[in-house]
Amino acid sequence: MKHITSYQGKNILVLGLGKSGYETAKLLHLLGAKVTVNDGKDISLTNEAKELEALEIKVVSGHHPIELLDGIDLIVKNPGIPYRIPFIQEALDRNIQIITEVELAYEINEGKIIGITGTNGKTTVTSLIGDMFKHSNQTGLLCGNIGFVASLVAQNAKSEDTLVTELSSFQLMGIRHFKPHIALITNIYSAHLDYHGSQNEYVSAKLNIVKNQTAEDYLIFNFKQKELLNNFKIDSQIIYFSTEEKVNGSYIVDGKIYFQDEFIIGVDEVVLPGKHNLENILSSIAAAKLSDIPNESIIATLKSFEGIKHRLQFVMTHENVKYFNDSKATNTLATTFALDAFHAPIHWLCGGLDRGNGFEDLDEHVSNVKHMYIFGQTTEKLKAFAELHHIPYSVCDDVKDAVVQTKGKTVAGDTVLLSPACASWDQYPTYEVRGEDFIQQVKLLQ
Repeated sequence: MKHITSYQGKNILVLGLGKSGYETAKLLHLLGAKVTVNDGKDISLTNEAKELEALEIKVVSGHHPIELLDGIDLIVKNPGIPYRIPFIQEALDRNIQIITEVELAYEINEGKIIGITGTNGKTTVTSLIGDMFKHSNQTGLLCGNIGFVASLVAQNAKSEDTLVTELSSFQLMGIRHFKPHIALITNIYSAHLDYHGSQNEYVSAKLNIVKNQTAEDYLIFNFKQKELLNNFKIDSQIIYFSTEEKVNGSYIVDGKIYFQDEFIIGVDEVVLPGKHNLENILSSIAAAKLSDIPNESIIATLKSFEGIKHRLQFVMTHENVKYFNDSKATNTLATTFALDAFHAPIHWLCGGLDRGNGFEDLDEHVSNVKHMYIFGQTTEKLKAFAELHHIPYSVCDDVKDAVVQTKGKTVAGDTVLLSPACASWDQYPTYEVRGEDFIQQVKLLQ
């Protein structure tokens, strides 16, 4: 890693002690900063807090005392902590700069970065690109929102390695110099308005990924949304992907996938299910080609990569009924992709945190839904949706109860699909826990 001196002697507050906060505090201590960690929850008895205190890092937890801001030069904020809380507002009023941990990763990283963001598909695309690197003689290290702390990965990376970094809009709001050599935006739809306040703010956060790029860098972008770029200054080279027409980038013509006129693979040779995944595949190919990954490595991935856990994940077949876990579908758009992926009658498990949105985006995608199993805060909204579309429904306590209630309603040839169209936080700490709940209950059917 680069041994930078810009944090030497600085008073830095790390806000939030998750995985990234813990690693950030240790890194800043290593770089010579005077570090304080603050978390709204009581973390005083955790092993992480004790380890940090052993390094003489101050840990304050249980609340956010305003006096912690006195003398602070910089805040490194957990991306999930909203800017609207009074503590952050006070910091902004004092003109204290706020960054996220990926900025630190960039500053110490010696190699190139591929940054992947978007409303949907970013985890799949990150995983695809990582797998293409694995099949090549290059090293691509997955990090960021996919679950591996970017600054920790960067500390251990070599100069010839590439960080394949999944980035949320929350993370991108906290960058200042961060510059990926390749920025990839899968798509931008309406999401996280409870955090960002407006769609314009959300789009701006996503486009932060290109703000420091130069003419030597690349932006891979969805051709059908190219108008979104009109209001932004893009200095990098734009490479498009499209499932509908030939573009400067990756595209499909007559069932064949090309990059810049070069044939790569037939669509029928790709094993990843779902029409929406063709866009994910095209964008991944573009990133791989720009990274000089050979075609045989790309093809090897596309002929073997079956998807990621909790994203249209096949769980099992029981009594000729197929069960799919799409717990990662935390918004309506992701669920439209899931509903459109099947021709069989669907028993749809849905619901979760109410973020204030409706479900009208799903109106044209429920013709195959045979029965709905509704749970969570959005129960009343989804009941109204089911009644509007004359779909039979059952109100359930949670995901486990929903699986139980499918018994006796499914017949051979049906599909049971967990695709909540909502975040999990009303009943589950993460979408992963929700998905595991589904998998566990499905396996009990045997």
